[in-house]
Amino acid sequence: MTESGPIRVVIAKPGLDGHDRGAKVVARALRDAGIEVVYTGLHQMPEQIVATAIQEDADGVGLSILSGAHMTLCPKVVELLRERDAADIKVFVGGIIPEADIRSLLEAGVSAVFTPGTPTQSIVDWVRAQLGPAVATAS
Repeated sequence: MTESGPIRVVIAKPGLDGHDRGAKVVARALRDAGIEVVYTGLHQMPEQIVATAIQEDADGVGLSILSGAHMTLCPKVVELLRERDAADIKVFVGGIIPEADIRSLLEAGVSAVFTPGTPTQSIVDWVRAQLGPAVATAS
């Protein structure tokens, strides 16, 4: 979390996935909860997402993926954040993620996976708990 401000999250649609309704719903729920949100729009490459997260001094990156490319794109974002000395930016994912892939994503460094039907309040609560001031002061 930024020392002197609210939690800041980048919401991104990586790859060729063109469906952004879920990302916009999550972005709105986070904004309504007082969290600063930067929405990158559609068709973002991992390099663009990481550059935005660093430039915006984000506490977290939420990736919305419905295309089935989560096993390639999500670990790439985590890897690029590590390479840019920004591993403190937590990555969370939402979308069509098969149960069998969740463990692999978590092992690759993704902090949380939200599947279809997850209440937006659950995502807000996770963001607050994982990216909020209590976490920053506990380090």
